[in-house]
Amino acid sequence: MRVLGIDPGLRNLGWGVIDVSGSRLKHVANGTCVSQGCDLGSRLVSLYEQLCEVLTKYQPDTAAVEKTFVNKDGAGTLKLGQARGIAMLVPAKAGLLVGEYAPNTVKKTVVGVGHAEKGQVAHMVKMQLPGVVLAGPDAADALAVAICHAHHSRSAERVATAEQVRA
Repeated sequence: MRVLGIDPGLRNLGWGVIDVSGSRLKHVANGTCVSQGCDLGSRLVSLYEQLCEVLTKYQPDTAAVEKTFVNKDGAGTLKLGQARGIAMLVPAKAGLLVGEYAPNTVKKTVVGVGHAEKGQVAHMVKMQLPGVVLAGPDAADALAVAICHAHHSRSAERVATAEQVRA
């Protein structure tokens, strides 16, 4: 299974692709879509087009996006939500199921602590994907989202299998 993880952002949208085979994770690629343009509309179009290119190039089977949390700046939160909409739209439009994970869930899954710092997340991503060269902190976070989705989707598959056996 190939997983696309996305860390939404209006300026920098991180993405990471991993292959999952049983309990083995393998890094495929990671990067950052940097929005271009002066106004919000052109920046969103730029993110959309770049993320479409990532999807076309790497052909993931599933995707996951980090949930947006509310911060002090309401206008900033709304703009981030619009970037998150692009992050959800692109894989959904390609027919992929899109998982959503709270930042604390991603951190707890990857690091073991729900309030880990970005440096800790990047370190654990490197530990779980040996040899990976991170394209930056947003790409590291996106790979963490992909790892989280891989672990949680395997758990969901096991539960579904167990329920089928009982039925």
